[in-house]
Amino acid sequence: MTHSDPRESSRRVQQSLQHFVESDGLTIPLPGHGETWRRFEVLASVAAADLSVGRLIEGHADALAILAEADMKPFEESTTYGVWAARTPIGGTMADVVPGGWLLSGSKPFCSGSGIIDRALVTAEAPDGYRLFDLSLKDHVTTVHEDSWPAVGMADSQSHTLEFGGPVITENQAVGPPGFYTNRPGFSFGASGVAACWFGGAVGLVDALIESLADEPSEHVLSDLGLAVARLEAMREVLRSVANAIDNDPEDSPQKAHFRALLARQVVHDGALEVLERVGSAGGARPLCHDESQSRRAADLFVYLSQHHGGSDAAELGKLAKDSRLWR
Repeated sequence: MTHSDPRESSRRVQQSLQHFVESDGLTIPLPGHGETWRRFEVLASVAAADLSVGRLIEGHADALAILAEADMKPFEESTTYGVWAARTPIGGTMADVVPGGWLLSGSKPFCSGSGIIDRALVTAEAPDGYRLFDLSLKDHVTTVHEDSWPAVGMADSQSHTLEFGGPVITENQAVGPPGFYTNRPGFSFGASGVAACWFGGAVGLVDALIESLADEPSEHVLSDLGLAVARLEAMREVLRSVANAIDNDPEDSPQKAHFRALLARQVVHDGALEVLERVGSAGGARPLCHDESQSRRAADLFVYLSQHHGGSDAAELGKLAKDSRLWR
């Protein structure tokens, strides 16, 4: 097995993202506009081919949706975007009020696309609440902690910890009012979009497994494949149901979007973990050790799934089911 040059991988991911932005980026349907399932299909398709690329395309697509919800436009049509919203218990990213706007300071982990994308929607704690800003990275990223992303899985997403500073952030760079980022229905729509990428990563694993099989596999291998495909179809139908619900009620009047997002993420997370297990069992060690693409798919998917908040999300889902019977 040959190991990819990190610099070459970064260029490849950047070119893939830029190609998507210039060809499909402005035509991918916005959530809640009647074609949310097609949006999920696009995200799943790019993730099936490469999860690191899919992660960055999902962030770009989410940024465009957020800007649209705030009645704002991207800086330029060809600009590549991300959404950097990780929070830390201590410190983090701060926005202090100064004449003319805000000054950004502090750090943020998991900034996917570091050194690859042009701009990001960055969250920060401000005196008047939790703020979101549209920032040029060359102007506002002061330090990249190069040793902060030694990951094997999702390595090509370049999700470094960054330090922020730079010039004054003006009012026209503020995306919505305080609390806008988390208090809109689109926050849950975006969470479901991430699940579509997890689903796509699982599809990519199964597709590659099928390509590697002998003409007449053993019953054991076919059994594992059948169980993996059954999981894929269950994930697909849950995501399709969520997409239809988003289109039927884009304003989330019954306030079920958060519940549906938690449900979709739980189903897809658990299903994708089973797919990882079944693909490993069916294919054995050879594709995971001798096929760089398949071994990277498996490592990428396992790391990407860790974005799920495990027991806490499941507990919240259970609480909503108990208190509001939203699942009925």
